Amino acid sequence: MITLLLCSSLLGVGPAPHVPCSDSLSPPQQQIATDTAKADSLRVYELMALTVTATRTSIPLRVNPGATTVVDQQELKPQPRSIAVDEAVRLVPGVKVDNQADGERVHMSIRGQGILSERGLRGIKVLLDGLPLNDPSGFASDLYDVDWSDVSRIEVLRGPGASLYGGGSTAGVLNIITTPPPTEEGAIRPSAEARMGSNGFWKTAVRGGGRTGRVGYTLDVGRTYGDGYRVHTGFNATNVRAKAVWTPSDRLTLTPIVSWTSFFNQNAEGLNLTWLAEDRRQANPDAITFNEFQTTRRFTGGLVGRYELSSSTTLDFNGYLRNTRYVEPVPSSVDHRALAAPGGTVQLSSRVGHGNLTQTLGGGADVQWQRITEFRFPNMGGAVEGSTLLSDQTIRQSGVGIFLFDRVNLGREWTALVNVRYDRITNRLEDHLQSGGVDLSGDANFDRATARVGLTWAPTEEWSLYANWGQGFLPPATEELDNNPAAQGGFNTSLKPALSSGEELGLRGVHGRRIYYDVGLFHLETSGDFDRYRVASRPLETFYRNGGNSRRFGAEVYANVNPVDPVWVQVAYTWSHFLYKKSTSFYGDIEGNWLPNSPQHQLMTDVAWTPMRDVTLGVGTDSYSKWYVDASNVASVNGYTLLNARVSWHFDVAGTTGDLTLQGRNLTATKYIAFTEPDPDGNSYQPGPERELFVGVRFAMR
Repeated sequence: MITLLLCSSLLGVGPAPHVPCSDSLSPPQQQIATDTAKADSLRVYELMALTVTATRTSIPLRVNPGATTVVDQQELKPQPRSIAVDEAVRLVPGVKVDNQADGERVHMSIRGQGILSERGLRGIKVLLDGLPLNDPSGFASDLYDVDWSDVSRIEVLRGPGASLYGGGSTAGVLNIITTPPPTEEGAIRPSAEARMGSNGFWKTAVRGGGRTGRVGYTLDVGRTYGDGYRVHTGFNATNVRAKAVWTPSDRLTLTPIVSWTSFFNQNAEGLNLTWLAEDRRQANPDAITFNEFQTTRRFTGGLVGRYELSSSTTLDFNGYLRNTRYVEPVPSSVDHRALAAPGGTVQLSSRVGHGNLTQTLGGGADVQWQRITEFRFPNMGGAVEGSTLLSDQTIRQSGVGIFLFDRVNLGREWTALVNVRYDRITNRLEDHLQSGGVDLSGDANFDRATARVGLTWAPTEEWSLYANWGQGFLPPATEELDNNPAAQGGFNTSLKPALSSGEELGLRGVHGRRIYYDVGLFHLETSGDFDRYRVASRPLETFYRNGGNSRRFGAEVYANVNPVDPVWVQVAYTWSHFLYKKSTSFYGDIEGNWLPNSPQHQLMTDVAWTPMRDVTLGVGTDSYSKWYVDASNVASVNGYTLLNARVSWHFDVAGTTGDLTLQGRNLTATKYIAFTEPDPDGNSYQPGPERELFVGVRFAMR
């Protein structure tokens, strides 16, 4: 799952050592390198030397005191469509991604945190080339900005991390790094890809990069289209992303980033059991009647930088501005939003000490703002808007987080990492409509101090044992605050932050040169978990409240095995034991009940065999045990196993190198439920696609 050699990217937020980075190689060079027998024999052995930056300080994976997985080209290249995060992180234990409509709209949770979101990601900090995708409340509305075929690697940090990035990292961190520019002077390497397959899917992309003197640059342009598995689940997207890395001096590195995203998807909504039995591909009748969909158009401009004040002191900084236009018809209304979100980070780090007793001290601040202009008109059917203005409001948000960290090397065998942070989040709503003379203006402010302490014992280069304790702070997200059960407009003022704390114990290591393993156990206590519900007067809308407390135990296992040089086997297993305690909800007393949408067992496998240098065969399985639909635990969904397979041919002809692939998903045409929503009216079931086939070609000029 991880590259042979991995260096900290200049786009990360923490200081990085000056070491060569294999990710800076061009795709042809990477293929040649990883195809050699020598690289195969060293791959597993070198995994412990990887460096990660999701912890805000560059640290070798071997001594990082936390559950962390690095995804690289071994997983990213075989993606059938490369349009959503579910393909990219499927072999990361502890992570569950629900692809709601077989497109780019997903729900993602880590250790069960974020399972009840209406859409998007809750409690997971998402960084794309060092710039956050979360808003000040910690909510990441989507991942449409990411072209997953242009991603170089992903760092996934699991467990309570509010002391790292605030409320947005209560469940963990998703650090996404796109392909860096070439390192050779004058190099310009254009590349392209085309994919097509079942359910009207196709994707095309062109990208290239070059270097002139101290400036390297990349440009990626992609277009995606699909009909979706079910009726009224079509989607299309356009992504444009430009990035440069400029080193005006040996001490200063600047990375400007500009991106444009245009995304549209139809929303079929969930089915009840009767509709599911009639036709699993149909849409909920309300979705057709009111023409439910989402349209997102977003521009992002940002700058990531690093300045080395001395050989031991580094200043990291970034700033960005994100502008979004969003439209969503739902049965009750058509919602229009214009969002402007500036923000930035400054972090100072310094290494002190001598010999084996050293430490890296650091601190800084994250600052974010967001202004949302929102108005709603009634949906008269077919997304045709009525003339009556239902709401007209402006939401102003700010998030300020001040953080400190200290990484201490205690001799050759012990490493300690301490993080502390204080966050204050403010939300101010101005009601411009004041319908009936009622002013729904108001404030919702939240603040919290959090901490995280971790310790690693690494007596040898082959294995290490780690333990940590951390706190979570999950404030109500913009999406939750903005859904007010008392009126059309205004805040849901009854919401309070959900809090958590937990411990983790893990072991990672290598056995010989052929087995890498990472095993972790965790315990998590939460209070004020969010619960979804409906009200009789507005039965087609979803609202949130603090539903109760929970106790969670779990185990996460990952293994990367090279039994013989042509064969690679990867296994990711998650055991989840998530129960409510002392809780009441829409369903009454739910103490002792299982959390919804949380299967107790989750197993992903992948086997790749290269019988000859240019041909690779692969087979994998996705398995889930049953889970409950809602907190009442009355209705459940049966578990299932999906069988996937692929064959790829790598070619190198006349100065052009590339890959031709044929892939199949769910080859046994298993009928299964991909996602369930805890809707009291029973429209909970989102069926997944049956057998799908995809063909793709990627090529690059050498």
